[in-house]
Amino acid sequence: MIVNPQLFNYRLITGSLIVVIAAVTVYSFTNQQSIEAHQQFLEQEKKLVENELSQMIQRYDDVSSTNSLIAFQLKNAKLDAKNALDSLRLLRSDVAVISKVKQRVSVLQSKNYSLFHTIDSLKDVTLQLEQEKLLAYNQLNKERFENKNLAEKHKALLKSIEEASLLKANAFSAKAYNGVSEKAIETYKASKAKSIEVCFTIAENSLAPRGEKDIYIQVLNPLNNVFADKGAINFGDSSLIYSLKKVVSYQNQVIDVCLTINADEDDQPLIEGTYFINVFNKDRKLGSTQLQLN
Repeated sequence: MIVNPQLFNYRLITGSLIVVIAAVTVYSFTNQQSIEAHQQFLEQEKKLVENELSQMIQRYDDVSSTNSLIAFQLKNAKLDAKNALDSLRLLRSDVAVISKVKQRVSVLQSKNYSLFHTIDSLKDVTLQLEQEKLLAYNQLNKERFENKNLAEKHKALLKSIEEASLLKANAFSAKAYNGVSEKAIETYKASKAKSIEVCFTIAENSLAPRGEKDIYIQVLNPLNNVFADKGAINFGDSSLIYSLKKVVSYQNQVIDVCLTINADEDDQPLIEGTYFINVFNKDRKLGSTQLQLN
């Protein structure tokens, strides 16, 4: 068998080229897959760093502090994080850029740990102060309430003592007489009456101040005019028109008092009807009674 050397060489070269082309094709395909996988890895790394920076910025926005130094540090840290995020988004993704940004993120995380730890500590202190303030406020309100109750009790006690020390009287009665002498006879006839006798009893009271007491008798006739009008006496903003005044010496003992009011000429003859008799110690009413004349 005769072999053509040229044909053989041609076939050998052709075969070799096919193998080389196939090898180059396989290498190119593998290399392209490797590049794409690497690029995907870089994109994933970039996305993770972006998310971390975004979360960091969001946390800065969520945190506030009244402390001026802490607020200043938060503002600077937020600015650093935004600059790092902007750099990452603007620059082409490669290992050097991502590595540099990750280093900045690591530095920020270290600063954040210290910064947020300080903020948490301040919050704890503030919370404790607020709790102490609330306790102090509640204690103050409690003391105010207790003081108010004590003041009200003291006021009520003083009022009770004052009321208990007031002059008191009872057994009020009134009679009309046909004259003004001791021989005068009781009468129920208005036309015959010349005087009215008012009797009452001042009660015993160890708390009442001793001394002279001004007693006023006021007699109102059926027309509501003052019988035996002696004028008016003023007590501050009030005044009293009275029929008779009597000064009684009081020594904390029971006193039976009977006072006679003589009719003036203008009062005679007396009007038929009901006469209202009021007894006062100064401007304070002690009691009253009525007298019916026909």
